Amino acid sequence: MEHTPRAIFAMLRAGMREEVLKSNTPWMCVSCYYCTVRCPQQIHITDVMYTLKNMAIEAGLVQEKTASDFSKTFIHYVENYGRSFEIGLAGVHNLAHPQLAARLPQMAPMAIGMLVKKGMSPLPPKRIKGIKQLKNILKRAKELEAA
Repeated sequence: MEHTPRAIFAMLRAGMREEVLKSNTPWMCVSCYYCTVRCPQQIHITDVMYTLKNMAIEAGLVQEKTASDFSKTFIHYVENYGRSFEIGLAGVHNLAHPQLAARLPQMAPMAIGMLVKKGMSPLPPKRIKGIKQLKNILKRAKELEAA
């Protein structure tokens, strides 16, 4: 991370919006919510990082497109299937970024092992039950976000 979450908040208070949105910090957040649970000020840091990612994309200030592209591909699978689809996610993402595509042969044994142990979604991806309800929820969330 270029900046700690504490530094990001200080930068925002100082009016350094563009520097924050160009930072890689939100993209390095793994969304584990550990920081949110431990925050003595009860700040929902993970949610702030998601918001900063969206703001950076909308403002066209994403410096390194790899992380934001990964995020977009992940969201695509969740919106269309209700879950992540690891093989598709890794395949699409790595093929879209030639500098990463060389890793695919090295990742194959791990992927096969995860498939065999059922630690990864099967082929082809299966939609969750209630995908219509999920799509309605996501549509409403986007409407509320836009408002």
